[in-house]
Amino acid sequence: MPGGAFLLNSGGMAADHGGGLTVPVVVTCLMAASGGLIFGYDIGISGGVSEMESFLEKFFPGLLKTAAHANKDVYCIYNNQALTAFTSSLYAFGMVGTLLASRVTRRLGRQAIMLIGGTLFLAGALVNAAAANIAMLIVGRMLLGLGLGFSGQATPVYLAEVAPPRWRGGFISAFPLFISVGYLVANLINYGTSRIPGWGWRLSLGLAAVPAAVMVAGAAFIPDTPSSLVLRGKHDDARAALQRVRGKGVDIGAEFADILAAAEHARRNEEGAFRRILRREYRPYLVMAVAFPVFLNLTGVAVTAFFSPILFRTVGFESDAALMGAVILGVMNIGGILASGFAMDRYGRKLLFVIGGALMFTCQANANFIYTSHYSLIVLPRTNTLES
Repeated sequence: MPGGAFLLNSGGMAADHGGGLTVPVVVTCLMAASGGLIFGYDIGISGGVSEMESFLEKFFPGLLKTAAHANKDVYCIYNNQALTAFTSSLYAFGMVGTLLASRVTRRLGRQAIMLIGGTLFLAGALVNAAAANIAMLIVGRMLLGLGLGFSGQATPVYLAEVAPPRWRGGFISAFPLFISVGYLVANLINYGTSRIPGWGWRLSLGLAAVPAAVMVAGAAFIPDTPSSLVLRGKHDDARAALQRVRGKGVDIGAEFADILAAAEHARRNEEGAFRRILRREYRPYLVMAVAFPVFLNLTGVAVTAFFSPILFRTVGFESDAALMGAVILGVMNIGGILASGFAMDRYGRKLLFVIGGALMFTCQANANFIYTSHYSLIVLPRTNTLES
């Protein structure tokens, strides 16, 4: 995305025009990063609700009866197509929302897309809380997915374009931090609402409206990014927005000139951009840009977080212990993000890639060993008994 944040000087570093940590820039970035709350809340809330007895009794009574007759654990009991549709519909429509947002973000601006995303998520939360049947649940999940797609596409770009260059890494890490906070809060709520008979699941799903309302309020009161305003020809508004986030009395002339130059450069090179990215000189960047998110998701880290309560139930935890395990996972996640946020601008991104990859490999190997051991102790003896 064009903007002063992405203009490189001769030394290969982002140009730093002296923008400091002013109150407006901190408030603006934190309000924008709060969009991560809705994503984190949904990751945490859905997996926990999916194993609540009151929720299963209302929408999936057959699955609950099957689980009650399980001999020692609930291995493979959650293999239910309707329940899978409930969880996966959000991500399918999240992809649709991302593709739609990528087409209209430049025309409407980052702030408007964040506002639309928060509103859609708010509507989805209310539909889910009032759900009377599976169809309403899935419609609500579709709205949640569209909201996540819109907000997830615009929020990181907003942060990158507004944050001062020397603090950009820390501010961008605020987005995953808010995701982790939302995940932790959701699991704490699940732990409490699981004790409410009959309608505890409605409270869990309905409280998703709170982070959505926070995001809508935040998007309504923050300005659009200077880069986005320049791309839409609103130069005076762009200068005013830049002055607002950098603080009164700060000379923004050089930075604003860089934004104008970057926007003009983007316009000149817009035609044929997709063909140019396939050239040999850009190939390493293209490979890295595609490989990192693909392999990150193939590790299963997002799936593990989403289904952590069910996974804990599968390996023998009771309901409350499974929810508490998800809470502990959320606390550890926040600790890792805080550590990486402080280290990112001091030691660089490459070192964090190496450390993160090594930790992920070690934890995945340990988790695989534990699960394989559990499978050997529980499932294989049961199979031998049936054969005998």
